[in-house]
Amino acid sequence: MPAAPVHRPHRRLDLHNARGVRRHLRGIRVLLNTFLLLALLYTATLIRALLIPLVLAAFLGLALNPIVAFASRHRIPRAIGASVLMIGLIGAIGTGIGLLTQPALGWFHDAPRAIRSFVPKLEHLTRPLEAANRATQTLVNGHPSRVVAHPADVAISAWDVVSNAPKVLAAILTVVLLVFFFLVYGDSMLRRLVEIGPDFRSKRHAVSIVRGIQLEVSRYILTTVLINATLGALTAGMLWLLHVSDPLLWGAVAMLANFIPYVGAIVTTTVLLLVGLIQFNQLGSALLPALCFACLTAFEGNLITPMILGRRMRLSPIAILIWLLLWGWLWGVPGALLAVPMLTCAKLIAERMRGWEWFAHLVQR
Repeated sequence: MPAAPVHRPHRRLDLHNARGVRRHLRGIRVLLNTFLLLALLYTATLIRALLIPLVLAAFLGLALNPIVAFASRHRIPRAIGASVLMIGLIGAIGTGIGLLTQPALGWFHDAPRAIRSFVPKLEHLTRPLEAANRATQTLVNGHPSRVVAHPADVAISAWDVVSNAPKVLAAILTVVLLVFFFLVYGDSMLRRLVEIGPDFRSKRHAVSIVRGIQLEVSRYILTTVLINATLGALTAGMLWLLHVSDPLLWGAVAMLANFIPYVGAIVTTTVLLLVGLIQFNQLGSALLPALCFACLTAFEGNLITPMILGRRMRLSPIAILIWLLLWGWLWGVPGALLAVPMLTCAKLIAERMRGWEWFAHLVQR
């Protein structure tokens, strides 16, 4: 008996239609994910006054949690350990701010006089450029034109400081309270989130993921803080040896700016260059602080930090710059300071989340 004919054209048509439907569904999914991402970015911009203290407190809580957990394992209640730790940190930070406030206000107050004294020192550098400009104007207009630059006055209004003080104090109090409650109740909150899992296997998997992420993020944040603090201390000591005024102030600037890779080193080097040109009359002495710091930060960024953090924590420079541009645009200076810790945490989380390994591979160096 002859076999029934196989309608291959119909099968090919059905396969083609199925592929077309899947292609359209994939395009719709990509479009919806794009809209979701834009909505999340808009929301992050809209409520940044709420999110910035929350993200900062979360990072500080993760960094300080191992200390409180160590005290808890030695039968010290978490509330007492967190209280002692927060009091010590507030005292240390308050002492540092008290030591640095007077030099910083002095530099701001003397800024107009410093600018007026700084401009004549650059005359021997700008004189060839002015001569070339005059020659160009003579060729174009037939007579040279001379432009006299007048340094702009820099002043800080006392009303600006007073009007912004309540907002700053409220943000600081919010961060302190959030960090304290994260340290005291953070572990119990994580346990309750894990208990939502449907079965024991999923709960155990969730516990391993949360504990691993918490440990690695805490280690990264503490290591980064220690590296930046060491860089700030070495910078202050170097500037003290070079007889630069207020070395502690510029060491603190170097420590804080180093949380922003690449950009922070460039900003600190530029600041030290301006400080050297303002303070010293000789060009060699003026350039020495910036050159020494450039060598120090290059050694730290290319050898010390990669060796301590390891290859797994290293990020792609392109990903860092894009992340800095994104969060600097959304949140300003706080966003730039928090950008790289957020990117590192996102990479560590993506490595352990199924379906997100591509993101960790994309941002890794």
